Amino acid sequence: MNRSDLIETVAKTQNMPRKRAEDAVSALFDALATAMKADERIEIRGFGSFTVRHYDPYVGRNPKTGDTVSVPGKRSPFFRVGKELRDKINDE
Repeated sequence: MNRSDLIETVAKTQNMPRKRAEDAVSALFDALATAMKADERIEIRGFGSFTVRHYDPYVGRNPKTGDTVSVPGKRSPFFRVGKELRDKINDE
């Protein structure tokens, strides 16, 4: 399922115009991104939680040349699935 499919599903299940469903989906994604940018933890009961993981900078190697390369630190989003969603997927 991609973003367009999600918008269509929301529009059909909630019996709303496609534009309104698109605005709702966009608002949800924007809110999630804003919260994660502020290092907030997002927990949706029954679905899962989103956090941001911090990775320190390190010195790596270019595998082709063997030269050392400085790799900057970064932040990466991380999703942990909730028990209810896991059980739904596994039909338990």
